[in-house]
Amino acid sequence: MDFRNKRLRSSIHLEIDGLSLVIDTGPDFRTQMLTEAVSRLDAVIYTHEHKDHTAGLDDIRPFNFKQQMDIPLYGTNQVLEQIKGEFSYIFAETKYPGVPRVILNEISNSPFEIQGIRITPIQVMHHKLPVFGYRIGDFTYITDANYISPEEIEKIKGSKILVVNALQIKPHISHFTLSEALDFIKLIAPEKAYLTHISHQMGTHQEVTATLPPNVAISYDGLKLHL
Repeated sequence: MDFRNKRLRSSIHLEIDGLSLVIDTGPDFRTQMLTEAVSRLDAVIYTHEHKDHTAGLDDIRPFNFKQQMDIPLYGTNQVLEQIKGEFSYIFAETKYPGVPRVILNEISNSPFEIQGIRITPIQVMHHKLPVFGYRIGDFTYITDANYISPEEIEKIKGSKILVVNALQIKPHISHFTLSEALDFIKLIAPEKAYLTHISHQMGTHQEVTATLPPNVAISYDGLKLHL
């Protein structure tokens, strides 16, 4: 059986000049970090507030303990408000011992920096919900999108590596289909593109790979890219 057909929720770990970042802490966050032996976490960046991208936040506690520091979180006001409600015990006036320790950092649709690393948000639409993708250097990561405006597309152009969601083959209300993702990749024309946020309805890794252009591949758990 092909291990690439067993997928956990979408997330990505970035190492940039010694800085360790994670985009989204989904329900599988703990398993993902243990499997990949990630030993340090300097910050978490959120794309949006849905549970499949935030539910694993509590499991940053080992990093609090090991690093003896609060972990900065970056997200829109809407994302941070959802986190404050969902994880209210983190922000209680009288805290239970051992709760996660975080620092909330509100971001907008403008570039920001984390320890000198410039990060450019890219606002995409997830049906009617604004969601952020992110560009760092020549790398762009977009998940949960079914529409990207011409203005935001301009931020993506020139990316050498593009990761973008493709949920399934049939039409979907809030995600790119495979054909829509491929059309978008053709528009951006990166050197290499990877499909992510793939549902079980897409087909097997081998089946779908056989239909893809040479510069497009399916992401899989544990995939490592060196830029």
